[in-house]
Amino acid sequence: MSVSVLLADDHPLVRRGLRSLLEAEPGISVVGEAEDGLQVVALAEKLRPNVVVVDLMMPNLNGLEVIRVLRHRSPDTRTIVLSMQSADPYVVEAFRAGAIGYVLKDGAPGEVIHAIRQALEGTKYLSPKLSQSLAQAVAESTGNIEEDPYDTLTDREREVLQMASEGKTASEIGKILSISARTAELHRGRMMDKLGLRNQTDLVRYAVRRGILAVDS
Repeated sequence: MSVSVLLADDHPLVRRGLRSLLEAEPGISVVGEAEDGLQVVALAEKLRPNVVVVDLMMPNLNGLEVIRVLRHRSPDTRTIVLSMQSADPYVVEAFRAGAIGYVLKDGAPGEVIHAIRQALEGTKYLSPKLSQSLAQAVAESTGNIEEDPYDTLTDREREVLQMASEGKTASEIGKILSISARTAELHRGRMMDKLGLRNQTDLVRYAVRRGILAVDS
């Protein structure tokens, strides 16, 4: 059985290396590449790949949101995270969002291939470098969870959240999302109200805490 894979990373060299690795493997075909989160969603809806391999830190729409969106818009597509982020909250949030695999970028090259094979069987994959206690947390990640204000945000508000936290203006956000600057500002205001954020500093801190922005962003 041939496996179609979409690669999503904002670094061209990473995508090129992944493509070479995967296309050397019999039965795996790379059908597309994306460099930002919105592009990932659009290509996945168009190409309907079996698997999407996505980094967490993506421009415009982060990897966690990509996973959440694809879970609804392309439910037959499995998502695997390939990231430098090894902290427990990132991994647990990824599986809560709907990922089926989590591979560290500094792991063995064959891990990605193994994770893809596991994904097709519906089996979760966790990089061996991650702790056993984390594996237990992942296993429990889809259980009962406390109500989170973030879950009340619409898809559009989440898009605006990331772009605003990256420092984009309402005008810039509007151009990217094909909406007016006024509409972008309205989404930003509603999002801030729902999350109880007062200013840009609060917004950036929240985005870092949620793993939407990297700590060094």
